[in-house]
Amino acid sequence: MLTNFLMTDAGGGRGVPGADRCAPITIDQLARHVNMSVELRGWVYGRRSGGGIVFLLLRDGAGICQCVSEAADDDLFETARHVPQESSVIVQGTVRRDPRAPGGYELRLSRLVVIHAAEEYPIARKRHGIDFLLRHRHLWLRSPRQSILMRIRHTLVAAVRDFFNRRGFILVDTPILSPGAAEGSATLFRVDYFGEEVYLAQTGQLYLEAACMALGKVYCFGPTFRAEKSKTRRHLTEFWMVEPELAFADLEQVMALAEELVKHLVDRVLDRHAADLEFLGRKPETLSSVQGPFARISYTEAVDILHSGRLAAETEQFLAARRAQLADRIRQLDEIEARIKGMQAGRRRDALVAEAIGLRAEIRRLEEEVRNLPVHLQQARRFAWGEDLGGDEETLLSRHFDRPVFITHYPRKCRAFYMKADPGDPRLVLNFDLLAPEGYGEIVGGSQREDDLSRLVERMQEEKMNLAPYQWYLDLRRYGSVTHGGFGLGIERFLSWLCGLDHVREAIAFPRMLGRINP
Repeated sequence: MLTNFLMTDAGGGRGVPGADRCAPITIDQLARHVNMSVELRGWVYGRRSGGGIVFLLLRDGAGICQCVSEAADDDLFETARHVPQESSVIVQGTVRRDPRAPGGYELRLSRLVVIHAAEEYPIARKRHGIDFLLRHRHLWLRSPRQSILMRIRHTLVAAVRDFFNRRGFILVDTPILSPGAAEGSATLFRVDYFGEEVYLAQTGQLYLEAACMALGKVYCFGPTFRAEKSKTRRHLTEFWMVEPELAFADLEQVMALAEELVKHLVDRVLDRHAADLEFLGRKPETLSSVQGPFARISYTEAVDILHSGRLAAETEQFLAARRAQLADRIRQLDEIEARIKGMQAGRRRDALVAEAIGLRAEIRRLEEEVRNLPVHLQQARRFAWGEDLGGDEETLLSRHFDRPVFITHYPRKCRAFYMKADPGDPRLVLNFDLLAPEGYGEIVGGSQREDDLSRLVERMQEEKMNLAPYQWYLDLRRYGSVTHGGFGLGIERFLSWLCGLDHVREAIAFPRMLGRINP
């Protein structure tokens, strides 16, 4: 019997791992050690046995490896046969090629050290509700899908920093505590700061504007907070955003930089994670449209599209295709579940169970689409010029185009106070939202900033803003004001689009949403 916190060594002595061990490697290095003896350190992801052989699946954060022990190994075999899921272990053995094994390689065990025998693991290989998984997010992260998403996120974050650093941008860390609003007071989190009311930052932009007047090209990258009482698949109350700001730049230059950044990020992820995207069910070729120039329309043109018969016909056609797809997936799931009932435990059954779990998730997503699309279309028909584009409208518009699309020149009354008025039409501002295709909606938002002091003050007074906390911001227009602009790109929304996720909650390790603060 394995006991918690008692180190058990099978196949090579007793007690703490001894001096005969070889240097440890990680699972992603197995291909370089074929027919060699290696050591791996990790956790038991799964186990099955039969016919005098035990297969342990070991995960170490870099991959999953199949470890094999046969009955002739006595103590080693018995230890492997009983070690609980998620126990921490050190294994040693010889690397063999096997195309049937995860990753194409397996380890023939010669030694198994149980560092900690886990209690019964609460996340089983069966269907769990999303609330259960979020309550156990600290453990759900160990699953292959969630681990892959975190690795892709890591690549995305590194690519963001690389992009700006190589182009001469200076990183400026902006405050998380702020005395005023930048994106509207309705979405502020209030904090007691030694008796003074301040707010969690909605954006670092206002401070970046000060920094760009000192350094020219700057960016910040950190957490931002929005107290929106929204439960849509696109919303988190805490998310990470990269925000560049450029001095001597107009709207066109800011948009060109945003397009260049998006293409760079997609290329980097495709280069390093094509197989991971396939595992997630995301075909890399789906993202090929990012290589071409992005579409551009004005807000007024977007409204015309929303009211058009062509959009209605496209949506009805898309809805019919989704209904057919839903019926097909339900049929597939019924067939798989019928097959599972008559099967013994084993690798093939495990694969079918995993396929069924994936189909159920896809069916839930398709059911939601079929239910919501008619509502989106109805909302689009009623949409009035001057309103801000919301999730319903963005979903339809981003399905209308087969590539990312810039929507520019929004009405002034539905945009932030700092955006510069369009000289050709003062009802509009010089701004843009970049929508990702396939219904994912906005992933980047930016603008040219108002650089004229009197016009900025007038705009803030229209919004009935208290100017006192913003005097430092107004100083930027008093001392050497220049044309400038920037944008923000949300990492979670971007990752959701790249990976084809149903909800942004999977795009961050510990999501914060309305009603969700634990773990």
